[in-house]
Amino acid sequence: MKYNNEMTLKFKSLSENEAFARACVGSFCLAVTNDLEVINDIKTAVSEAVTNCVVHAYPNVIGEIIINVKLDDEQIIVSISDFGIGIDNVEEAKEPFYTSKPDAERSGMGFTVMETFMDSMIVTSKKMQGTQVVLSKKLSEVKQAVVGG
Repeated sequence: MKYNNEMTLKFKSLSENEAFARACVGSFCLAVTNDLEVINDIKTAVSEAVTNCVVHAYPNVIGEIIINVKLDDEQIIVSISDFGIGIDNVEEAKEPFYTSKPDAERSGMGFTVMETFMDSMIVTSKKMQGTQVVLSKKLSEVKQAVVGG
């Protein structure tokens, strides 16, 4: 049986919403896997992506963050989007320890953490239009939950 489900979550770019987003996505993913390591990996990556939106996408204003999660029998795909200022140079931003806010005590490891915990990461960004991070995690056949029973 091919299992398919999808959800979209929209919220303001407030730091307190990071934990909410993390919990929502983790809970939703329980429908296709009971592997807590996989769930924790996804939650960690989502936390980093949302934090990036809060800290970098909307300097001095509150904006909107949208998370879309798609589930099937083989993988989980999480898309995190903002409509903020965008990233000047995505490849540079993905480098470990790179930060556009060195005076704000940022470690510059957000994208590195996302890449480490997920199987793939695609980042697209346009100046003054926003950024989208698409993360995917393959599900192991052995550790999948039994869907529907």
